[in-house]
Amino acid sequence: MARHQYSCPLRWSDMDAYGHVNNAVFLRYLEEARIDLIHQLRLKAGEGSFVDGSVVARHEIDYLRPLVHRAEPVTVETWVTKVGAASMTVSYEVKDAEQVYVRASTVVVPFDMASGRPRRVTAEEKELLKTFADEPAEPAGSSGEAVAA
Repeated sequence: MARHQYSCPLRWSDMDAYGHVNNAVFLRYLEEARIDLIHQLRLKAGEGSFVDGSVVARHEIDYLRPLVHRAEPVTVETWVTKVGAASMTVSYEVKDAEQVYVRASTVVVPFDMASGRPRRVTAEEKELLKTFADEPAEPAGSSGEAVAA
């Protein structure tokens, strides 16, 4: 298992009227963790890989439990579950030592900024992405977990 660990602070402004982290804010947490993962890949790759941008093609999120504000950060585990010719799927768990709050995945498409078009994943990038490869997370509710409303 090769998961990237990102420590994500909770901000008071992340809370909604119900007193827990707003569902839309979790997208920001996922983005922060994904950008941190890509930064780590760039450091490993050196010049030439992961230098252009990327765009999000799809998000899928299972909200398992409400997350309330606290001083301690949560951990966002991030890993790669699929690499295709022109996209990759990144999976996540937002958690602490006791429980998982969110499971999610994002389809990311590499983007050539100069041409303004999607591009293929290079062979070198595929090899680097394998260093963070793991199986998809178990879907919400499949282990008897209750899904938060």
